Amino acid sequence: MASGSDRNPIIIGGLPSQVPDFDPEETQEWLDSLDAAVDERGRERARYLMLRLIERAREKRVAVPEMRSTDYVNTIPTRAEPFFPGNEEIERKILNATRWNAAVMVSRAQRPGIGVGGHIATFASSASLYDVGFNHFFRGKDEGDGGDQVFFQGHASPGIYARAFLLDRLSEDNLDGFRQEKSKAPHGLSSYPHPRLMPDFWEFPTVSMGLGPIGAIYQARMNRYMHAREIADTSESHVWAFLGDGEMDEPESLGQLTIAAREGLDNLTFVVNCNLQRLDGPVRGNGKVIQELESVFRGAGWNVIKLIWDRTWDPLLAQDRDGILVNRMNTTPDGQFQTYATESGAYIRDHFFGDDQRLRAMVEGMTDDQILHLGRGGHDHKKIYAAFKAAVEHKGQPTVILAKTVKGWTLGPNFEGRNATHQMKKLTVDDLKGFRDRLHLPISDKELESGAPPYYHPGRDSEEIQYMHDRRLGLGGYVPTRVVRSKPLALPGDKTYATVKKGSGQQSIATTMAFVRLLKDLMRDKEIGKRFVLIAPDEYRTFGMDSFFPSAKIYNPLGQQYESVDRELLLAYKESPTGQMLHDGISEAGCTASLIAAGSAYATHGEPLIPVYVFYSMFGFQRTGDQFWQMSDQLARGFVLGATAGRTTLTGEGLQHADGHSQLLASTNPGCVAYDPAFGFEIAHIVQDGLRRMYGPDSEDVFYYLTVYNEPIQHPAEPENIDAEGILKGVYRFSEGTSGSIPAQIMASGVAVPWAVEAQKILAEEWNVKADVWSATSWNELRREAVACEEYNLLHPEEEQRVPYVTRKLAGAQGPFVAVSDWMRAVPDQIARWVPGTYQSLGADGFGFADTRGAARRFFHIDAQSIVVGVLTELAREGKVDRSVLKQAIDRYQLLDVSAADPGAAGGDA
Repeated sequence: MASGSDRNPIIIGGLPSQVPDFDPEETQEWLDSLDAAVDERGRERARYLMLRLIERAREKRVAVPEMRSTDYVNTIPTRAEPFFPGNEEIERKILNATRWNAAVMVSRAQRPGIGVGGHIATFASSASLYDVGFNHFFRGKDEGDGGDQVFFQGHASPGIYARAFLLDRLSEDNLDGFRQEKSKAPHGLSSYPHPRLMPDFWEFPTVSMGLGPIGAIYQARMNRYMHAREIADTSESHVWAFLGDGEMDEPESLGQLTIAAREGLDNLTFVVNCNLQRLDGPVRGNGKVIQELESVFRGAGWNVIKLIWDRTWDPLLAQDRDGILVNRMNTTPDGQFQTYATESGAYIRDHFFGDDQRLRAMVEGMTDDQILHLGRGGHDHKKIYAAFKAAVEHKGQPTVILAKTVKGWTLGPNFEGRNATHQMKKLTVDDLKGFRDRLHLPISDKELESGAPPYYHPGRDSEEIQYMHDRRLGLGGYVPTRVVRSKPLALPGDKTYATVKKGSGQQSIATTMAFVRLLKDLMRDKEIGKRFVLIAPDEYRTFGMDSFFPSAKIYNPLGQQYESVDRELLLAYKESPTGQMLHDGISEAGCTASLIAAGSAYATHGEPLIPVYVFYSMFGFQRTGDQFWQMSDQLARGFVLGATAGRTTLTGEGLQHADGHSQLLASTNPGCVAYDPAFGFEIAHIVQDGLRRMYGPDSEDVFYYLTVYNEPIQHPAEPENIDAEGILKGVYRFSEGTSGSIPAQIMASGVAVPWAVEAQKILAEEWNVKADVWSATSWNELRREAVACEEYNLLHPEEEQRVPYVTRKLAGAQGPFVAVSDWMRAVPDQIARWVPGTYQSLGADGFGFADTRGAARRFFHIDAQSIVVGVLTELAREGKVDRSVLKQAIDRYQLLDVSAADPGAAGGDA
């Protein structure tokens, strides 16, 4: 057997190459050259030569494996830095004024009697990064397009306000209204980037950490999608996301990196502010977070630019012939670097340079103060400019810039690099004096010693302010700015909804399929059809939406470069660069990010899109509820479909698929209009009204959540003289009792309405009870309207008191009310206090489980027979039937025996 050396496998990236060596002599020459470099010039020189060869190989497009990480130095060498086009002296003055006002604004907000706080240290570390972006890169919207989309790091908002103040976009009253939105109205400022709270200023809500990164990725993708489908020219738009290194621990921050690389989103740049600190301590005290993130991003296929050292290190690195300085940089953990940020120059000389004579010799000619001010690259305008320029010019990949900074930079020794700096909100007089001196601002001691510290403005005619305005004029306007340029859509008329309103005839279909049928007709509309954006997490077939594959096609910027395995089928899987459907894989978080980007396109790019996101209802508000709050905050619009809804309807799947509570979670989101429709005609009215409210002349900043089911039923045609108002407001009488003499009322929603109708029949035939059945299309909207009435009455005691709609609607109904749904009781219980009569609810409280639908409903006592007993129980409580009938009914229907229940309809995935 040949030895390992005889077989001589070439190991590349951990895998043996099977390529034979056709020229062993040439190979040996290269190996001999390497050996000679090692022997004669040393390992560091040989390593440098290898790295340059790899660099040249990439330039020549020779496929070589990626290195997981590179040395702890700047990716862009000094020799490759471009000319800096700005006036660095003026930009430094601008930045100093911005730094001061940001810190003073937070400090003033912490004054006695107010104490609303704020964050100082994050912006202090990232101020230079933003300043270079504002002065040279961020495109505004004045040219009529969407400009650039900038996702600002949430905790840096004081700095963005401070810059807007210098530009006269905000006043001193605004700055003093920081975090006092109501008490200082109309001058109050939101704590973080909140478009809903400041709809003319902020574009993207980012402070729920982790949502900014994933939102930026899908925004960049949506830009490409809109361009490919010729809805908007987004070719010049660049997406910037400013993030924290601690924030990268959130799973949403890194979880979708590969889609950006896979689709070549070179219109996207992450700027990670690596100040090496989380909120309470180091990010990687014993490690190196920049090296770790470099490995992650490189592995995901991103272009990585490290920005670690400022220009003061350039002479030292130029001397580093043996690589000892780079080795020290490579091996020093982050926790130690943070200590250096808080210590003296003498300490750094002794501990960083001191134990190696060669290192100490490098700084012999430097004073301790010069050593102390060896800085980090994230504070150097020229090096930041070089990194940003390289990022926007890079093609074929998204770029991440890993910029090393000091948290609390320039704020003084009590703040800089301290573990507690994130929670420090107030500057003492001594802090302010030191801060002023560091920034060279013309503010007297007297101004700092008497009352609140003043804001600083160099004057509207100063060269700094004129410079700022000129730079923004050249870049297309002020950032951040949110502009709504879109016009109302020409919406289809009643004819489009006619097919669904006719019912399903003898065919049994689920409400999911009823919605899909309606969607198909809407997508044929010449005015709005192309604006629908279909989104699903790898479940289009489950939801019966594979019928869209041949016509709408699945969006893929590369098209379909293979023969589909199901190409012979009528509903074959079909990808296209201009596809309308977003197939985001098994990622509800990714799908929701697509939903938000599409739903806010009316503002971002002035072109409304109508997203329709369909998912397993259990994995919506429960799994990605934070993103639905982000959607509401971003004023995004669209339709959210919680399919396979209900705790007992998705047979066989069990606990983690059994949704009995998403309607309750949806009720907590003020921007969400939630419905639980039972039939196709209800869906038609709800969707038509939703399109009107979100895309009509008087558009509202809401989104619609519809829970739909996978249980097939026969859908009735729309009744004559349908109570359309009741459908939209939340309740209408669907079936009036026709026989029996004892009155009662049954309220039901969604899939429970057919059970209520069956119970109505049993009650009439067997118990002489005349029950009306009410379809409660939205428990949530009924409660919301009732709460609004009570609030009005509270504040207007001398005005005519308002009566909630649900009270007025049910006013003439006789008998007790029994509510039932496939949700936990808390969902229908929302309206209990406003129902004019005895009220009881039945619901699926507890964990779900796998079984037949009938068994599950009997277990939770929400099936037709259980409704019958529920109504009889309430009638007995009112003395209208004898209590003895209750035991008779329980025994007759075997309510205590789960296996005695009719198993119900099987199947029906859609």
